[in-house]
Amino acid sequence: MNQIAIIGRLTRNPETRVTSGANPVTIASFTVAVDREKKTQGGATADFIPCKAFNKTAENIEKYLKKGSQVGVQGRIQTGVYEKDGKKVYTTEVIADRVEFLGSKNGNNSADDVQSETPEGFERITDEMIPF
Repeated sequence: MNQIAIIGRLTRNPETRVTSGANPVTIASFTVAVDREKKTQGGATADFIPCKAFNKTAENIEKYLKKGSQVGVQGRIQTGVYEKDGKKVYTTEVIADRVEFLGSKNGNNSADDVQSETPEGFERITDEMIPF
């Protein structure tokens, strides 16, 4: 079984491209910063996980997400290898089957927009709390 689910924030704006050919495919590439449970002496640490989505999901990512957007990603891990300058380069990425847009509906995740969406007993995350 090869399944993964992560929640985090985009580290930069998604990059999209469309393949050429008879059946063009839209591909969105993005990186999700996921907090680790264990904290270091200097504060929180995160893993930066490269992800790809295809077709309609990729189009929606391009349209609605930007750096700092909170997302939930479900998919599978895919590894690969290629040669560059005579050396093997190994890759690992998440191929997203489903991407949930978390946070405010208009996508800017400002404190005013999420005020009413923050359940009682939970801390509201503001832009100033995001380390990137």
